[in-house]
Amino acid sequence: MSTMAPFQEQASAFATAAAGAGAPAPIAALRAAGAEAFARLGFPTRRDEDWHYTSVADIASKTFRAAIDHPLGTGTTAADLAPFVFDASWPLLVFLNGRFSPALSAFAHLPDGVRVMDLAQAAAEEPELLARHLAAAAPADRDGFTALNSAFAGEGTLVHVAKEMVIDAPVHILHVTDADGVNVMSHPRHLLIAERHAKATVIESYVSLSHVPYFTNAVVEVTVEDGATLQLLRIQREGTLAYHVGTVEARQGRDSHFMAFTFQTGARLSRSNVFTVLAGEGCGTTLNGLYMVDEEQHGDHQTRVEHVAPKCFSRELYKGLLDGSSHGVFNGKVYVHPEAQKTDGKQTNSTMLLSANAQIDTKPQLEIFADDVKCTHGATVGRIDETSLFYLKSRGVGNLLARQLLMYAFAADVLETIENETVKEALEQLTVERFTGGTSH
Repeated sequence: MSTMAPFQEQASAFATAAAGAGAPAPIAALRAAGAEAFARLGFPTRRDEDWHYTSVADIASKTFRAAIDHPLGTGTTAADLAPFVFDASWPLLVFLNGRFSPALSAFAHLPDGVRVMDLAQAAAEEPELLARHLAAAAPADRDGFTALNSAFAGEGTLVHVAKEMVIDAPVHILHVTDADGVNVMSHPRHLLIAERHAKATVIESYVSLSHVPYFTNAVVEVTVEDGATLQLLRIQREGTLAYHVGTVEARQGRDSHFMAFTFQTGARLSRSNVFTVLAGEGCGTTLNGLYMVDEEQHGDHQTRVEHVAPKCFSRELYKGLLDGSSHGVFNGKVYVHPEAQKTDGKQTNSTMLLSANAQIDTKPQLEIFADDVKCTHGATVGRIDETSLFYLKSRGVGNLLARQLLMYAFAADVLETIENETVKEALEQLTVERFTGGTSH
């Protein structure tokens, strides 16, 4: 209890102050609910099944200061962000040290029917839309980290795509921490809404400009209505002193498709939760990910696909490359309700251990309560294939290059699932550099 006291005190004080300051009703209500829920739930421990392989004691024992109480810095420029921007013409929202930065953002030119704004603007201009969707997919009492995020709600983004609208350019939400962000904790809350037959792509990036400790606790709520398609790309490449917990909660309508790709290479401790509920008949979800960790890094991936309606499909492919003394975790659950007949689900987790000290705990799970389904799951763990390595070396390829080629080949097929060519090529480049220490040219 003592370790969570500083967080609880900050959360309660912030919720009380926010209520007195006249915060918008939906945000004020969420803050109050979050403070109450966190006081009751606290941080998860390894006694919790979903946290059995991941300890958050490092986070709980440290003192962080809320980003919303931290002044917005001015030292970082657009030029500093250029290496992390995929295409300068895409709508860009920048959060610097946990605070929305209008000066670094650029999203003025959007097609009719597409609304992109920070939560403060959404509370003023779209109060009914905000009230309807805020905490609908991720209620404050979901778990301790969601409760903490709720208690500090205020910074975040609303992306709303009206029915039958197709937005070709991805919306990029870029979270940046610089030297002023030391010991800052940020709790962004993003709402992504694709109405009936709409189609959109959202990129969520987390990067570090300085090697400083900080804590990010993000929640993304996704609504994909009937016939809509929404793709979410989450890219986490923070510094190795950072702590990152990210949760995606999606709700899907009839014949919709939700695609999420997670790219994880950074942070000392990183936890990614991607949960979706297939509530409409004939809808589907595709959850893929690539994680590459080394030294003392800990990377945890949790997925839960809940099949509620009949004739739905789900596909999952997560791959990991672990080096040094790193620790990886994959826990994927597919839950099929009795009404979800004709479910078609497939889940795969493959991990390559590059060091004798690297460790993976993988736990693919199926819980099926319907009798007319087609569901499979599997996990493989291994080292570099010595036969393939010998073949390359026998053809004159050096040992180091041969190993790098095999590692990249292992990762490449999951990267190929990314539909946006610009993002795919950029992540392929990052993967090459991870293994070679240079560029592909």
